[in-house]
Amino acid sequence: MFTNILVPFDLSNQSIHAFKTALDIAKKYNSRITLLTCLEGDAWHHKFYDSSADDEIIKKQKKAILAHIAKVEPLAKKANISMKSQILKSMSVVKDIVAYAKSRKIDLIVMSSHGRTGVDKLILGSVANGVAQKSSCPVLIIK
Repeated sequence: MFTNILVPFDLSNQSIHAFKTALDIAKKYNSRITLLTCLEGDAWHHKFYDSSADDEIIKKQKKAILAHIAKVEPLAKKANISMKSQILKSMSVVKDIVAYAKSRKIDLIVMSSHGRTGVDKLILGSVANGVAQKSSCPVLIIK
């Protein structure tokens, strides 16, 4: 039923928990997992200054992400689950996750929610909520 599982991965403990949940599902359905990390540069630099500052930020972010991916890869290998990772430079994380899922025929998105409420949710929005509303495939939100 779930051949391709997408796990949006933001380096948080919650996203590692979502990844572990996706591993359990992948074992049951013999699925493949893709970790997707969307990198956002500094939007203010991008709009008002030379975008070369963005390149340096993105470079540092990629290095940190690759280190975190290297920590979770052995979990997939131990479970005998096929896993790949993808890093995208993003202007809209929700749109990019949904577009990636649609273009890669993802059957299930397993993602974390940071549980922001009140003003924080209003100001920052909720990526998990946005993906759940806009995705054409099922979304499992892990708290």
